[in-house]
Amino acid sequence: MNLKDTLPEYNSQAETQRILHWIDGSPQHFAELMDVFFDGNTRKNQYAAGIMIHCIDRWDFLITPYIEKLILNLRSDGLHDAIKRNTVRVLQNIEIPEDLHGILAEICFTYLSNPTEAVAIKVFSMTIIDNLTQFYPELKEELHFILEEQFPFQSAGFRSRAGKILKK
Repeated sequence: MNLKDTLPEYNSQAETQRILHWIDGSPQHFAELMDVFFDGNTRKNQYAAGIMIHCIDRWDFLITPYIEKLILNLRSDGLHDAIKRNTVRVLQNIEIPEDLHGILAEICFTYLSNPTEAVAIKVFSMTIIDNLTQFYPELKEELHFILEEQFPFQSAGFRSRAGKILKK
């Protein structure tokens, strides 16, 4: 299957299941999905991002070769929220190579501090930063400051995750 040509532009549960069945843990098939994910900024990229999440939920080992590219892609201008959201969602649950910690922390602090950023992107970013505080305890102070500052003005989802992090 040539996923780049056959992936529809709009999300369909049946199509998602068909693609997941085709990928079935195959690194080669997953590579085709990731080619679509990284190819520009279209509806197909957004749809590929959603399928990527389903794949990583089932076969988390597939994402390892793409960690650096995922993080560096977050520095791209004009990324759609779906790309950012699904990327940080994946990154919050995997081990990040040490040489990428600084870049990722910078990106996540930028998302977290941006008043116009979508709530889900902020929530996943705060989790990533919280994960990084295991290696860099000095990040806790800055994270707590931002969370406390934004806490009264954010959504219930933000406050729930922030509350759990602040209690630690």
